[in-house]
Amino acid sequence: MGLLRIPLVMTWRQWGLLSLLAVLWGGSFFFQKVALAALPPFTVLLARVGLAAAALWIVARAVGYRLPRSRQDWVPLVVMAALNNVVPFSLILWGQTRIASGLAAILNACAPLFTAVLAHFLTRDERLTSRRAAGVLLGLSGVVLMIGPDSLGGIGRDVLAQLAVLAAGISYACAGIFGRRFAGTPPLVTATGQVTASTLLILPVALLVDRPWTLVPPGARVLAALLGLAIISTALGYVVYFRILATAGATNLLLVTLVMPVIALVLGTLVLGERLAPRHFAGMGLIAGGLAVIDGRLLPGLLARKAGRRRDTGRGDLRREPGLPRVPSDSTPAED
Repeated sequence: MGLLRIPLVMTWRQWGLLSLLAVLWGGSFFFQKVALAALPPFTVLLARVGLAAAALWIVARAVGYRLPRSRQDWVPLVVMAALNNVVPFSLILWGQTRIASGLAAILNACAPLFTAVLAHFLTRDERLTSRRAAGVLLGLSGVVLMIGPDSLGGIGRDVLAQLAVLAAGISYACAGIFGRRFAGTPPLVTATGQVTASTLLILPVALLVDRPWTLVPPGARVLAALLGLAIISTALGYVVYFRILATAGATNLLLVTLVMPVIALVLGTLVLGERLAPRHFAGMGLIAGGLAVIDGRLLPGLLARKAGRRRDTGRGDLRREPGLPRVPSDSTPAED
């Protein structure tokens, strides 16, 4: 397992993978809504990571990957599982029992800010720049606008619950930075190890809190939602997650929390027939602008092309202006 030097500017392929991850994780809200209507939270989490682990083990063995065997190899995966699954999932679940889901989503969208700050001090190649910070803040303002500024009205009440959701964002940030050590490992292997360790960590909690053997067996609709949550949002999602992390870094990876609200709204419109208000489009525009600022290529390119056009126009106007003598240059000898 080695560390790779992370570029500050993502390629279009990396942006495509980030969008795919936002779709995979954005869809988890639909699956969870169906599953949580019939099953308690920790049972849903156990099914999510347990089924994902089983699927990934089968695929990893089928393609010939060798999975970790020694205790030394499993310790980092257990740490990753705690930081990326067990701790943030538990904190968000508890926090959402006390604060509105909109406010929880806004607080969770602060994860890129935490990641940018922590990566600045804990890494050598993911330094915080004013452009990146401005882009994240612009994108966060878009999230607030889309979810609704009224959601911020709950700030100040249930402070512990709000701190829990913020702590979940910090845990995600730490997971992204810690996960850089898996850069030399195939994403499928790392994802398999993480969700396997998550299953082992969540299992005793689910058994003690939910006592799943006392629950009514779920119906076909709930089972389908659990399979979608496990296979699509978790198994495939974490393969993409570790691929982005290895090539684009933790700071760029956590930008997915800014894109996810957009995906959730679009899916809600297409699947559930929900209507988008003007503030939703405005919020999407702010998020898109924030991502463009973070990317850092669009604005300088436009300014450079504009400056080039001005120089070309200036030279052309000077030569075409009637009554002016021809201007000599180094490449064209002056006429006598």
